[in-house]
Amino acid sequence: MIAEIYFALISVLAAGGGGGLLSVDQGLAFWTTLTFLLLLFLLRKFAWKPILTALQQRELAIKESLEQAEKAKEEAKKILQQNEVNLAKAEEESKKIIEQSRQYAENLKQQILNESKLQAKKLIDDATSEIERKKIATLDELKTQIAQIAVDAASKIIKENLDSEKNKNIVRDYIKEISKN
Repeated sequence: MIAEIYFALISVLAAGGGGGLLSVDQGLAFWTTLTFLLLLFLLRKFAWKPILTALQQRELAIKESLEQAEKAKEEAKKILQQNEVNLAKAEEESKKIIEQSRQYAENLKQQILNESKLQAKKLIDDATSEIERKKIATLDELKTQIAQIAVDAASKIIKENLDSEKNKNIVRDYIKEISKN
């Protein structure tokens, strides 16, 4: 169809006359067309296959690059998910460590309080024992002094061997004398 239009155009131009600027020579048109077709054949025979091969290789390389990019994207997603899992594990582990530390601190606090209470109880018990011992020692000393006072009073009474009124006065005087000391 294109060839018919081409040849019709050539015949119209050729009928127009001689060698004008727009006139077409049929022989020249034939050889130009033949040369074009020959060039097309040669290009198809020798250049078209290498060009198609290069284009196919380029297409294949692009396809492989896209596949690798997709794989890399998937791998990056997996790594991201793994990192998120690891981060969650790390957060959970840190919470456990904090809770263990808190529990340890609470136990240590309780232990220190218990030890302090035991030490305070021991100090109180020791002080109570010391007070009781000193009380007993003081009472023993007081008994000894009272016995000595009674002996001294009895010996004065016996020495004087006076009447009962004088004995009362001597005891009163002796008690006053002891009160002063």
